[in-house]
Amino acid sequence: MSRKGNCLDNSLAENFFGLLKSELFYMKKYKTIKELERDIIEYIDYYNNKRRKGKLKGMSPVQYRVHSQVA
Repeated sequence: MSRKGNCLDNSLAENFFGLLKSELFYMKKYKTIKELERDIIEYIDYYNNKRRKGKLKGMSPVQYRVHSQVA
């Protein structure tokens, strides 16, 4: 852990949960916890396997990792 007030340790988690809330949670009203849980699982699958990123040369994070390990 870094010193108090240094947010670099949490930046990846903070970014992910910020995107999760803005793209999923705030867009829909959930009636049950199970419904929210199902959507979060689907979002995590999308985030890792289907989402295209310009920084990753238009590949999903999983595709980029596989591509970089082969090269």
